[in-house]
Amino acid sequence: MTDFSQALANLRRPGLLIRAARHGQQGYDRKRDLKRITRGDEVPAPERAVRRLMDLEAELEYSRRTRDAAYSPTRHVETLIALMAEARALFSRGPVAV
Repeated sequence: MTDFSQALANLRRPGLLIRAARHGQQGYDRKRDLKRITRGDEVPAPERAVRRLMDLEAELEYSRRTRDAAYSPTRHVETLIALMAEARALFSRGPVAV
């Protein structure tokens, strides 16, 4: 299992996506946004949320790189916003393995 911080450190995304996600952090509301982004019925625990968000983000990144017509930059930014926010919540509790 890879340490979560290492997995995040290995993510390489275009600067515009990262800047947009950082900018969107202030409007993120876990209870409101996480169910919609993960398309789940309930708000998952931070560890589960991060795993799900990393999977979703990887799918979006693949779509972006392959120039899939169904790719949504908006959804990608929303997913990165949630991933960053959930990662921040986990980091505040100490090292986490995913």
